[in-house]
Amino acid sequence: MIGLIQRVREARVEVDGVVVGRTGRGLLALIGVQRDDDEPQARRLLERILGYRVFPDEAGRMNRSVRDIGGGLLLVPQFTLAADTRKGMRASFAPAASPERGEALFHRLLGLARESGVPVEAGRFAADMQVHLINDGPVTFWLEARPSAA
Repeated sequence: MIGLIQRVREARVEVDGVVVGRTGRGLLALIGVQRDDDEPQARRLLERILGYRVFPDEAGRMNRSVRDIGGGLLLVPQFTLAADTRKGMRASFAPAASPERGEALFHRLLGLARESGVPVEAGRFAADMQVHLINDGPVTFWLEARPSAA
């Protein structure tokens, strides 16, 4: 499971001109679900998103997490993150989870996030969304939670 996180001053996601999710200071996390992902990857990715230190402390060093600052989290499903772009001029989506599986795992991640105590809102799976943000920094990180090798 992939999370592209961006430190934001504010962010919102719209569907058909209607705001369906927003956050103030916090994180915008674009979420990609891969074919072999399952609940352990959702749990691990959420742990990393909520604990990743991207906000400055008193010395200006990135030592605080979204939890530490009392920030919000905006989760937005984005299946294109799971694309294989290594060859050619067109992405392959073979590594991505099926739409049904991707939606189920995105909603599981969302449910776990809502249980975390951090204010959470979300985009809409499979919708044509417009994402607006003020990227703070900019600070952007690619996080992954991969299935363990058996």
